[in-house]
Amino acid sequence: MANNPSYFSQTLINWYNRNKRNLPWRTTTNPYFIWLSEVILQQTRVNQGLPYYIKFTEAYPTVQDLAAAHEDEVLRLWQGLGYYSRARNMHHTARQIVQEYGGNFPGNYSELLKLKGVGNYTAAAIAAFAFKEQVAVLDGNVFRVLARVFGISEDIAAPASRKIFQEQADQLVPATEPDTYNQAIMEFGAIQCTPIMPDCLFCPLQQSCFAFTHGLVQELPVKSKAKAARPRYFHYLVFEWQGQYYMRKRLEGDIWQGLYDFYLYESPDKTIDATVLLKELNAAGIPVTINQLSNPLKEYKHILSHQKVTAKFYLIKLQEKLNTEVEQETRLALYDAEKIDELPKAVLISNYLKDAKILLHL
Repeated sequence: MANNPSYFSQTLINWYNRNKRNLPWRTTTNPYFIWLSEVILQQTRVNQGLPYYIKFTEAYPTVQDLAAAHEDEVLRLWQGLGYYSRARNMHHTARQIVQEYGGNFPGNYSELLKLKGVGNYTAAAIAAFAFKEQVAVLDGNVFRVLARVFGISEDIAAPASRKIFQEQADQLVPATEPDTYNQAIMEFGAIQCTPIMPDCLFCPLQQSCFAFTHGLVQELPVKSKAKAARPRYFHYLVFEWQGQYYMRKRLEGDIWQGLYDFYLYESPDKTIDATVLLKELNAAGIPVTINQLSNPLKEYKHILSHQKVTAKFYLIKLQEKLNTEVEQETRLALYDAEKIDELPKAVLISNYLKDAKILLHL
């Protein structure tokens, strides 16, 4: 029965109409709001992403508003979601839509793919939900449902497998309700056919599900393990001068691009001798003595997709303001607590600021 496309799609649509969650992006055909929701929910759970969706739609109710915003504002609003390249690409795309498309989203899948940061999944979602184009949305939830129901054993982490899943997915999209169907299969994977403990007992596709009938629910989908996270050790030197703190914007080519942090000395070692830090500072033209270097409050850890950052913060109360040449060389600038609160920062930095009572209201 599941091999009958109309049976499969209608079963999921019927299930969706009974079980769907009430989410704001499902009550609109506005491509801007749909696009925002899809960008925010990439690699983010719905309960975590929903408050951000609300914040962004309130701060930037139109794509023109988002395009006109300063990047620092966008990153600050995004703070805590991680994968900040999504926010930067989103901001760039908003400007592209305003400048190249007159503020109107392209109305079909192939044109949507020309937007920066819009890949197959996002383009399909906008095309289906906003313009009712008969195109299949393929995310992690859909991969899982298709693998289990149709017994597809190819590794979903392998790029070559996408074509197999896409061909299967494309056969199932009904011409009449592509928007509802795509929402249905994604929702089905999110709350019924879940990764660890799927609700097979009350599944409407139970008897036609390959994984259930062959005892392979826990084995499908097949996904190769990701590489172990690479450890990195950050030693932050927090310069304070008269109640203000020196911070700088991170450059391209590394994590947290465009966010603000302190002077950083990265070491291959978790523990480092104070004399090494003093030598680093003196070489940068920052005169600091051993007595000015405080012991770190504690270690801070932050796990990214391929990196595991361990950070320590050393507070240094400067006797005098850094001279202009050193500020230019190090790209450091002074900020008071109010301004620091407005800057976009990684969660790890915010946690330190809270513990150090630099930002009391975080």
